[in-house]
Amino acid sequence: MAIRGPRLEFAVGAFLVLALVSLLVLAFASTNRQFGFGGGSYELTARFANLGQLRLQAPVKIGGVVVGRVDRIELDPVKFDSIVTLAIDDRFKDLPADTSAGILTSGLLGESFIGLQPGGDPEVLAPGDEIAYTQPAIDLIQLVGKYMFGGGAGAGAPPPPPPHEPSPTEAIPQ
Repeated sequence: MAIRGPRLEFAVGAFLVLALVSLLVLAFASTNRQFGFGGGSYELTARFANLGQLRLQAPVKIGGVVVGRVDRIELDPVKFDSIVTLAIDDRFKDLPADTSAGILTSGLLGESFIGLQPGGDPEVLAPGDEIAYTQPAIDLIQLVGKYMFGGGAGAGAPPPPPPHEPSPTEAIPQ
C-alpha cells in the first residue's frame, strides 16, 4: 500500500523545485552569462581583418586566464574591418597601451577566443580605447588547401638550380 501524507508530498515538491532551479542554473551557465555577483567591467575595442569562428561571449584571455568576454561584433562600413568590443573585468584595468590582441583557437578544432599579450608601456589603456596591435584568425582550411594544392608561389616545384660558377680547380681559358 502506498503511504500518502504531508511529509511525502512536501518531499516530492521540494525535489521538483530543486530540480527546476538546477536546470535553470545550468541553462543560464551554459550560455556563458554571469550572474552579476562580481565587479564591473570596462570596454576596449579591437579591429580585425578576419574573425574566423569568433562568437559573442567568447572568452578574452591573458596567459590562459579569462579576463573578459566578447561583448559586440560590428562591421566598419568604411574600412570593412570587424570591430570587436571587449568587456574586460575591472580587476585588469591596468593593461599597458601597447597590448596586442590575437584571435586564437583552443586546440585544433576548439573554440575561438581572443588572447591578449600585455606589452611594457607605462601608459595604460583607458575605457573605450582601441587596441592598436591585432592579429587576425588563421583559417586552417585555407592554409591546408594552399599546402596541398600548391596555392603559394612556386609551392611544390623544386627551386631552380643555381647558376654554374667555375670551381677554383677548373682551368680558366686564356
